[in-house]
Amino acid sequence: MPWRLILFIVIFAVFLVFITINLDNRCNINIGFAQFEGVPIFLTVFISFFLGLICATPLFLHLSKKKKSAFPQKVKIQTEEPPPGKLNDAEFDEKIKKDAASARERLFAKREARGGK
Repeated sequence: MPWRLILFIVIFAVFLVFITINLDNRCNINIGFAQFEGVPIFLTVFISFFLGLICATPLFLHLSKKKKSAFPQKVKIQTEEPPPGKLNDAEFDEKIKKDAASARERLFAKREARGGK
């Protein structure tokens, strides 16, 4: 399901309910050199929210740059020979084959001991 679309619709519905409840509520806004009278409450809330986003954007960008530089990407070092105690692919395949053969021999030995079932 498109969860982002459903989330958007739910948030949009909440906004619409908020707007319709507060359509007749008005307030006066004074910004120092001018005064706006009869501004709907929902407009005041939305404008305040978006101004807050604009003020927080430089901080977010600064922190995201700082985070990227603090955690550099890991570089995988490839060597020609495996470290001591580790097997390369061919040796690992041979070990698996030997282990499988010995497990098969033990299984057949148990079956023969039970009576050949």
